[in-house]
Amino acid sequence: MTDTALIPDPDLVNALRALSNPMRLQMLRWLREPERHFPMEAAIADPAEVGVCVSHIQAKAGLAQSTVSAYMAELQRAGLVRATRVGKWTHYKRDEQRIAGLVAELGRTL
Repeated sequence: MTDTALIPDPDLVNALRALSNPMRLQMLRWLREPERHFPMEAAIADPAEVGVCVSHIQAKAGLAQSTVSAYMAELQRAGLVRATRVGKWTHYKRDEQRIAGLVAELGRTL
């Protein structure tokens, strides 16, 4: 007989997997306070409303654009960020409601 309470929530496992990479975790931290970590005068959209342009994340991280895009896609698949297109640029913003839900689930699981 299997106890389903012992089977971890797949969404939680995906989020933990995404956060296991130190740079992805750092990017998520930066996005918590975009006005502090990214140049607001260079923004083409409101970072509080739309998010931070991937090119700004790439410049701060000092990584190749393809690497940053892959990292952000992993965070998006885990439900930790939302992506919005503004023209040809993709902007990323933390999904605070989803993050809070995952933190609560982690607390219940552990």
